[in-house]
Amino acid sequence: MALASIIKKAYYTLFFGILFYFSALLALTNPTLQRHVLYVHKLHSSAWFSPNEPEQFGFAKNQVQPFNFTTPDHEVIYAWHILPLGLYAKHETALLQQPSGCAEDITKSLAFQLLRGEPDSKLIINFHGNAGNVAQGWRTDSYRTLSDGSTSNIHILAIDYRGFGLSTGFPTEDGLIIDGVAAVDWAMQVAKVPASRIVILGQSLGTGVTTGVVEQFAKRGIDFAGVVLVAGFSAIPDLLTKYSIAGYIPILSPIGPYPRLKKILRDCVVDKWLSTERLANFVRLSKRVRLFIIHSKNDPEIPWTESEALFAAAANATTDGGMEVGLFNKMKARSTIDTGDGTFISTWKAGGDKIIREEILAYGHHSRILTYAPVALAALKAFDFEG
Repeated sequence: MALASIIKKAYYTLFFGILFYFSALLALTNPTLQRHVLYVHKLHSSAWFSPNEPEQFGFAKNQVQPFNFTTPDHEVIYAWHILPLGLYAKHETALLQQPSGCAEDITKSLAFQLLRGEPDSKLIINFHGNAGNVAQGWRTDSYRTLSDGSTSNIHILAIDYRGFGLSTGFPTEDGLIIDGVAAVDWAMQVAKVPASRIVILGQSLGTGVTTGVVEQFAKRGIDFAGVVLVAGFSAIPDLLTKYSIAGYIPILSPIGPYPRLKKILRDCVVDKWLSTERLANFVRLSKRVRLFIIHSKNDPEIPWTESEALFAAAANATTDGGMEVGLFNKMKARSTIDTGDGTFISTWKAGGDKIIREEILAYGHHSRILTYAPVALAALKAFDFEG
């Protein structure tokens, strides 16, 4: 009787577990709920740690200038302008006398004047991943990694998309791309930093934003100093059965063996983030390309093979009609350096002035990789720092 009771309880547990799982999948066909799950924008630390006090995240006093700008569709986007530490050191006394907190008018701040007034100022525009805010997790460490060089003149602009952190609105795919385009327009039109001195850097979800943004500017005929994609993905529908929350919860992998169910769920995805298509279009439309794709093999959330797909899409876009898979793999192998432990660097150079580089690292996980030297090195190479 005891064994029968155990079997019965196990049966009911399994039954209700399966019922709950498929009920949750059905609920996720609701666009609003689906976007909450995709963007996780309500999960952030702003209630406990104010991004308006950047010093608590390890920055020097007034090294970071928080401010807001407005998008064409009237959302208010919260942003950080982070000064390079070497430049900060030269102007520390004056910067310490500046008001702290979110600037009412960013153009009146000394930090802004140092960005706009220096003819050799360079700017990395950073688009972060889902969840959290501009000051969360490894993000602040990554800003310091990119700007801490003693002779660096690289400023950082980091934004919270609509609905994230202290920004207004609710996130959608089109909306986030509008936010990204507005950030670049602010840099070029207000701060007067030309595209030739701007690198666009995106991580995770931010790589989708980045591909959407650079495609829009390629349509305008504008080329940037470089584009860096870290821990990226090809498209949300293709990622569905591969992605794991925090590396531990593979939400949709159980439906992988069922093509029909998989197709139904793919069709229900409202924000598809077709990054490979946008990246290929960006490469085709641009006259000059410096594209860096970086991923770690031990990424527990997005498989590194997703960056392989991004590299293939970008490289194929440099030829008319693309290439047959066998030929592409053969050409890629010729320009690939084996760096050990199954890692490698592939460099694709096409006619004109297009260079695409893929670097697969052994370590870095999903977010910590932002603080690793190859990411900063990619930005330096994009700015044509040699050596």
